[in-house]
Amino acid sequence: MPDYDVVVIGAGPGGYVCAIRAAQLGLKTAIVDREWLGGVCLNVGCIPSKALLKNAELAHVLRERGEYFGFSVEGLKLDYGRAVERSREVADRLVKGVGFLMKKNNIEVHMGAAILRSPNSIAVTNSEGEGVELGAKNIVVATGASAASIPGLEIDGQRVLTYREAILQTQAPKSVLIVGSGAVGLEFATIWNGYGVEVTIVEMLPRIAPLEDEDVSKELAKEFRRRGIKIMVGTKVDNIEVLKTKVKATVVGDSGKEILEAEQALVATGFRPNTAGFGLEDLGVQLAESGMVEIDERMGTNVPGIWAIGDVTGKLQLAHVAMAMGIVCAENIAGVETIELNYEMMPRATYSSPQVASFGMTEAQAEQRGYEIRVGRFPFQASGKSLGMGETAGWIKLISDARYGEILGAHLIGPEVTELLPELTLAQGMELTFTEIARNVHAHPTLSEAIMEAAHDAEGQAIHI
Repeated sequence: MPDYDVVVIGAGPGGYVCAIRAAQLGLKTAIVDREWLGGVCLNVGCIPSKALLKNAELAHVLRERGEYFGFSVEGLKLDYGRAVERSREVADRLVKGVGFLMKKNNIEVHMGAAILRSPNSIAVTNSEGEGVELGAKNIVVATGASAASIPGLEIDGQRVLTYREAILQTQAPKSVLIVGSGAVGLEFATIWNGYGVEVTIVEMLPRIAPLEDEDVSKELAKEFRRRGIKIMVGTKVDNIEVLKTKVKATVVGDSGKEILEAEQALVATGFRPNTAGFGLEDLGVQLAESGMVEIDERMGTNVPGIWAIGDVTGKLQLAHVAMAMGIVCAENIAGVETIELNYEMMPRATYSSPQVASFGMTEAQAEQRGYEIRVGRFPFQASGKSLGMGETAGWIKLISDARYGEILGAHLIGPEVTELLPELTLAQGMELTFTEIARNVHAHPTLSEAIMEAAHDAEGQAIHI
């Protein structure tokens, strides 16, 4: 039985980063995954979806905005199948990169299904039924999460899809009903709308992007409707009937029941943790009612030697958060100096069009906690760079404590705003204020100038608005 200092179960972003950091710290490390290196993110999630979103952006410009940019395209043909093929090429390249990193860091890879036999041993069975038992001083559970569904609804992969079937299909539907308006729903709405698909979003809560600042939700809904996306909020999907060539959904809203028809339905109602079938409960690992693995600030579970990171913990189901958790976990296992993560201040990104980016408290949350707040804003309509790009929708909204200047949160919607978060999260982590951001000279013309301008506004010294 091979013995390791660390065995990581799950080779997604959190798992493989944890393994690399553990190996860097001199720990003999192995990683186990039943399907693929890179996990959902690299294979059927964040990475291929960004490739499709780029294709959709180009398709939208050619279809809807050619005249504005001075293009005249006759007989335009959009090959969605090639877009999907390109997304697979991008994903495959990065997955090969993860394999290289495992070899570079001397991390042993075991492909197969893992079951914890004890806090120090794992049984791994590969696809051919062959098994091996691994000994480990420390086991890191990084098994991720799977798409949740509507109770009683069968996902058939043809008419009713999750993100996984949607991202792999090589033909776009003519019409689609998207159930849920979190990041997955919003990004697929953007992709399909770019290719001229008739898109309807049904959200049970009162607004789309319900976890974002309310102003962001309003702006995004306005831009989506401008693109022709139909939005139904405060509406629950009662059931979806699968027919031969379409789906028929019964939805219930303020105006009562309504029947919606589309070629396909995408269920994007969130994720559930992958905790079943690994032997966690048999070993007494504490799980929350939702099924998430309970962890402390060190990423440790209640069972010594068993750790957990990423989506399976439910802290914040984002790849970059899992990566950060993986590094902290490995450092705690090795007993070296590390940090404690503040999940509320982690960056959040949705790559819809326009993009949405945020961290920290919303305006409503800050007020509910009793803060006297100061808000700074800057619209992209006043940005020279965004005007040149022809992408002027959206704005930046910064929130600080009026008394001490502490940065409480930021909410951005507009062109490439996901790229603007690091300056803000770094400032917050270093306990800077918007005064320092306003005084930091930004290159002109850039989108990042909007951060500086919003900071000036927060300080009561708006320059270009």
